[in-house]
Amino acid sequence: MVRLRRPDETLDPILLIPHVGIPIAALIGAVLVPFHWWYPPVAVGLYFVRMLFLTAGYHRYFSHRAFKTSRPFQLLLGLVGTSCMQRGPLWWAAQHRAHHRYADTPKDPHSPLVRGLFQAHMGWLLVRRTDAYDAATVHDLALSPELRWLERHYAVVPAAMAIALYAAGGVGLLVWGFLVSTSLLWHGTYCINSIAHRYGSVRYATGDGSRNNWALALLTLGEGWHNNHHHFRSSARQGFFWWEVDVTYYVLRALAWTGLVWDLREVPRSVRESQLVARPASPDRAAPLPAAP
Repeated sequence: MVRLRRPDETLDPILLIPHVGIPIAALIGAVLVPFHWWYPPVAVGLYFVRMLFLTAGYHRYFSHRAFKTSRPFQLLLGLVGTSCMQRGPLWWAAQHRAHHRYADTPKDPHSPLVRGLFQAHMGWLLVRRTDAYDAATVHDLALSPELRWLERHYAVVPAAMAIALYAAGGVGLLVWGFLVSTSLLWHGTYCINSIAHRYGSVRYATGDGSRNNWALALLTLGEGWHNNHHHFRSSARQGFFWWEVDVTYYVLRALAWTGLVWDLREVPRSVRESQLVARPASPDRAAPLPAAP
């Protein structure tokens, strides 16, 4: 395994504060604030609602254009996506497109095979190197003035969400509905960048460390079929077979029936049956990924 460390990977205290402060506040609040039975269901519900908008919006729509939709629904995807506290849609999509273009090579923003598991999981978010993004890679998204506004003001929605939860249920609802839910959401999605490039099964020879992990697929509404995704990244469906649960895809199909989204990109049979491998490669070995078009 190659481990790289560069001067621009020094931890930035400003970026570190929320990633350390929110989980600590969540833990302290969950212990000290009087408990009500309905707090955990609220936390879990908001976790999965926001996870859905992250997977369907930030990932499959903004990053990969896996389906089409209207400007109002695009705005909704962006608005709720920012509630996940993973910055704006342009930054997120640019970093993710870079990940696919340079998967598990030194130019990958988050590779456990190059810089280690912690860096891939969350360390890459805390350094100056990834604070900026290549605007040229998301020029298609920058054409939308409302998305540019969200990019500049991505903190507005989570702040409004925290205030609304506090107003509706006091400190207890703020702790469970926002702090606990956000902490779980962060680490649920971060596991795709770290664990899903080290642990799981390999179906396709993608030239990187991507893995299919059924447990992560359940926790992230379908994102855990990561080797599938790296094989055919533009598909709206990541669980390529009926037994691979992909809740985000099921929701997108339902939305397509209503007309809110359309032209969902499916996985052609020829793609599904191509580049099959007999056994997984070593998790510590990453072959170079061909440059994306």
